[in-house]
Amino acid sequence: MKANHLVAPIVKWAGGKRQLLPEICKHIPQFSTYYEPFIGGGALLFKLQPKKAVINDFNDSLMNVYKIIKTHPEELIESLKHHNNTSEYYYEIRGIDRDHNQYNNFSDIEKASRLIYLNKTCYNGLFRVNRNGEFNSPFGYYKSPNIVNEITIKAVSRYLNENDIVFKTGDFDDALKGIRKGAFVYFDPPYDPISLSSNFTGYTDTGFGRSEQERLKLTCDNLHKAGIKFLLSNSATNFIKELYKDYNIKTILAKRQISSNATTRGDIEEVLISNYD
Repeated sequence: MKANHLVAPIVKWAGGKRQLLPEICKHIPQFSTYYEPFIGGGALLFKLQPKKAVINDFNDSLMNVYKIIKTHPEELIESLKHHNNTSEYYYEIRGIDRDHNQYNNFSDIEKASRLIYLNKTCYNGLFRVNRNGEFNSPFGYYKSPNIVNEITIKAVSRYLNENDIVFKTGDFDDALKGIRKGAFVYFDPPYDPISLSSNFTGYTDTGFGRSEQERLKLTCDNLHKAGIKFLLSNSATNFIKELYKDYNIKTILAKRQISSNATTRGDIEEVLISNYD
């Protein structure tokens, strides 16, 4: 079945893979079930459009967006139409998670609408939360952000409903429970920082440090022992290259699209790591 080109990421996510898809797709093997434990914006999922997949993210607000797109696309679209692209309104909506009673009274549709709105109108599309789990990116001052994106929401909703796509929310290791030989796993974790100033792990309030990178490596080792193929993206730091030295490592160039400092955006080295040729 031919892929639907209208199926595309709804949210812009730090570390998104849309620009690298041509290179990544060269390394995708045949598989029975597709697993992506760090789904983020879902660029590769929506490019491949597998009939059977398990997608996961530790960020429960993000996973709620996917659930609502699947189950209530029309209501989500209507909710998005009520948002305004002004700084005053933006900071009012952003501040809702500071009042936990107010945020908890939001329906799942309202929560999904809020996240998409903030993602489309915040500075540089940077989803970032503080240690209290509160969204803290500033207003972006864009003239005409595509807040509603009705066509894409409906296309993604159809894809999620017409195929066997399982949603999970939690740890990457838990997302792989029950995986069988023939499946394929794509890992796109928060990257190992190339410098202290680039250390961004604000997708959740817990961070993702080197101990987590090492735990992820153990997960990859277990997959390899079970004969399950995996592909992993990360930054080309010495730490990562040494950690995965027993696997196939391919260095590629990527453009950094999200950075608080415009002078640090540009071509950087990343690695694709796999346990197959």
